[in-house]
Amino acid sequence: MTTVSSTVPRALPGADLCVHCGFCLQACPTYLTLDDENDSPRGRIVLMKAIAAGTLPATDEAAGTHLDQCLGCRACETACPSGVPYGQLLEQTRGDTAAARPIPFTSRVVLATFARPWLMAIAMAGARCVRATGLARIFAQLPGRVGNLMATLEATRREYSPSYPAATPTRPAVAVLQGCVMEGLLAPVNRATERTLARNGYALAAAPGQQCCGALHAHAGDRETARTLARANIAAFEQSGAAFVAVNSAGCGAAMKEYGHLLADDAAWRDRAARFGATVRDVSELLADAGPAPVAGYPGYPVAVAVDNPCHLQHAQRLTRPPAAVMSAVSGANWSELPDASSCCGAAGLYSLQNPGLSQRILAPKIANILGGGAPCVVTGNPGCMMHIGAGLIRAGSTVPVRHPVELLDAAYANEARGQ
Repeated sequence: MTTVSSTVPRALPGADLCVHCGFCLQACPTYLTLDDENDSPRGRIVLMKAIAAGTLPATDEAAGTHLDQCLGCRACETACPSGVPYGQLLEQTRGDTAAARPIPFTSRVVLATFARPWLMAIAMAGARCVRATGLARIFAQLPGRVGNLMATLEATRREYSPSYPAATPTRPAVAVLQGCVMEGLLAPVNRATERTLARNGYALAAAPGQQCCGALHAHAGDRETARTLARANIAAFEQSGAAFVAVNSAGCGAAMKEYGHLLADDAAWRDRAARFGATVRDVSELLADAGPAPVAGYPGYPVAVAVDNPCHLQHAQRLTRPPAAVMSAVSGANWSELPDASSCCGAAGLYSLQNPGLSQRILAPKIANILGGGAPCVVTGNPGCMMHIGAGLIRAGSTVPVRHPVELLDAAYANEARGQ
């Protein structure tokens, strides 16, 4: 009879690195919220290994629920002394069990939309229209999913459009990932990304043909669509001639850096994918490499800013110093991390759609910390986090804005240019 341990190393590479030490428990938001071993990383690894070995059916509803309730925040990877690649194990298991336990309908609709640029354009245009009419603001306090959706949309509102001269290019060319939600609902953040990079000496290159990064698809278990999107992006960015791909979304950046793993079984693409992944940089990495150019704050500029670290920046990409360098470039601003800055906000891609109640329970302590701290502004480098935290604050009756770090740097550069 085949044992679990002899089968699993081939089915789930890295699973046997887990020694069940428990270091991951206090890093796991769902374990801390639900107090159930099956909702901890090590408990879920036991379930994954059993499913891979065939000793637990992939159709098992209880096991499926525990796996579905995982945020995929990867905080356990930072805490793990053994180097367990938990995020990759989770994605593989969800992909392997997708036929037995199909992705929920609402999530399938969202994923299908993101994978088709024309559908995405229609959906984003419709969302912008709702936001422009003021309906999102009006209905943000409605109970349940409708109110939360409206608050999430309202959190994407931006009222500024600064401009200032670019520096003479002295650094390699970069192509910016436009993204789905970023370009569709948070386009000013993309423009701020481009302006701050140009201000710091980077040449900008266009990458027509780029698509959704596929992160949401991979997280949900739709790995084939994720691979299709990855191939399209690799080809588009290769043709741009850029030395680096700049990403201002932590989740997208983490996924694109791991294209080599995603396409490891595709002999025609795996080497290209690995080379491509090595060119992907979070925007904070590029700005930190350039300095970034220091700038002074100004009257009305947020003097105290609360920082929340996106999970896929801190835990998946292991980046903490570059974002700090970006925020430290503005003199006169007081940056401090939230007490739970390393903990997930509960957004986690499609998680807030699939698990709205648990998502809100995970978000609640962070909202309380923000309101208790009294900072006039919150910054975080991921669109899902900006929207989820922003919605939580709106529904709590707060006017505290949530911004991307490049937005604040961009505003300071624009003010400097106006004063010259």
